[in-house]
Amino acid sequence: MKILAISGSLRAGSSNTALLHAMAALAPAGIEVSLFGGLADLPHFNPDLDPESIPAVVDFRARLAAADGVLISSPEYAHGVAGVMKNALDWVVATGEFVDKPVALINASPRAHHAQEALTETLVVMTARMVPEASIAVPLLGRKLPDGGMLADAEVADALRGVIEAFVRAIP
Repeated sequence: MKILAISGSLRAGSSNTALLHAMAALAPAGIEVSLFGGLADLPHFNPDLDPESIPAVVDFRARLAAADGVLISSPEYAHGVAGVMKNALDWVVATGEFVDKPVALINASPRAHHAQEALTETLVVMTARMVPEASIAVPLLGRKLPDGGMLADAEVADALRGVIEAFVRAIP
């Protein structure tokens, strides 16, 4: 089973990206979780451009199509979805890669509910199959993680393990 993980943050030290890396490490045997690192390569969405002539768009669409499910972890900016995340979704809104695709939303802050709600709305419109039992906010804000990070924090690791296991169960 192949799961594509997408972080809506371009920050080198992003806690949302770190969450996805931790989830990949906690995935059960036989489950491949790969992080898509190409959001910064996607040009600003413009319907006048030929997406087939843009390698980054072709690659993004192919990775989505090949995935059995998609994990998204994205920060919230000014009560909204990070611009790079929304831009990426705009490139695939009309092409069908999310149709009936299981999607879980993970976030590094319980205060990011506006972004979660906006992402959910966009993905539902794109006919993704949202997996609420695998969509959580991990309270990392102000939390001092032990050496070894999220994987060494039993509470966080258990929560992430539960999410990935619930997500895998939801994928046919």
